[in-house]
Amino acid sequence: MKRIFLIAAILCSSLMVLQSCSPKGAAGTNVRRGDITGNWVLNDITYEGIPQANVRSLFDEGPASCFKGSTWRLTNSGNGSYTLPGGGTCAAKTQTIYWSATLGDQTFQFKKIYEGEKAKNVTSGYRMVIASADGNSMVIKSPVEYGSSPAYIVLNFTKAVN
Repeated sequence: MKRIFLIAAILCSSLMVLQSCSPKGAAGTNVRRGDITGNWVLNDITYEGIPQANVRSLFDEGPASCFKGSTWRLTNSGNGSYTLPGGGTCAAKTQTIYWSATLGDQTFQFKKIYEGEKAKNVTSGYRMVIASADGNSMVIKSPVEYGSSPAYIVLNFTKAVN
């Protein structure tokens, strides 16, 4: 009987050691929520798998070029906003958003919140892929349909200096 308890104790100890050593989360970039929260400036927009001329609108706001230089405020609570700088044919605008990140599959999503709306009642939004985020820079890819291959609008952010 003592022998059975001894074997059981050894097995349990071994399982605990193996469990504590196993890798956690997804392979590749392990982004944390703290790497995403804060104030960001969208410095550059590039395109993967799609010609720039084929992109008519970004986030249903207008041309992607209107987002260059925009500032994004992403609070830890999920509330936030983005502000378009305006200029040329682009209107200056601030849009309230509610954002979240699913770190297991490295996605960033947000929905636009208009005056009088509650985030829980808004059913449409935008889901993107977090390519990288280290607290000082962040790259988010917005998937677009173009042919049969994956295509992305790539948003390159840097942390805003306060």
